[in-house]
Amino acid sequence: MPKESAGLLMYRAGGPRLEVLLVHPGGPFFAGTHEGAWTIPKGEIEAGEDALAAARREFEEETGLKPEGRFVPMGSITQKGGKVVHAWAFEGDADPGAFRSNSFRMEWPPRSGEHAEFPEIDRAAFFDLQEARRTINPAQAPFLDALERLVRGGDRS
Repeated sequence: MPKESAGLLMYRAGGPRLEVLLVHPGGPFFAGTHEGAWTIPKGEIEAGEDALAAARREFEEETGLKPEGRFVPMGSITQKGGKVVHAWAFEGDADPGAFRSNSFRMEWPPRSGEHAEFPEIDRAAFFDLQEARRTINPAQAPFLDALERLVRGGDRS
């Protein structure tokens, strides 16, 4: 059975361009990567946990912001490694510079016996859809398409 994650795609549509909030994974494996590395705030669904509840919990853990509003299902995708990601969109706004992520510990450098702590996300930013399509994990791009259909009803990035 593949691992399952759930996440939220925050968007703001009040200006001339539809923008989405994406986060950049922290830790040494994604340092220096940009295109294709950003993602929606998401995480694994715990045993017995409702997928939307998991998405809301993970968003708060990764951004420090409690998500509020109407959550619209965006469907599911399967990432390259086989993980299934379920997503919901909601309209909101926040200062990405004020976001605070939880952290994780891992052995670093590998096989060194040393452990280091890293933020789960090291950056958050709003992107217009054109830029978001370049920066998001390619498997998650269908979430952008679904959001665009929902909010704009067409291709107006």
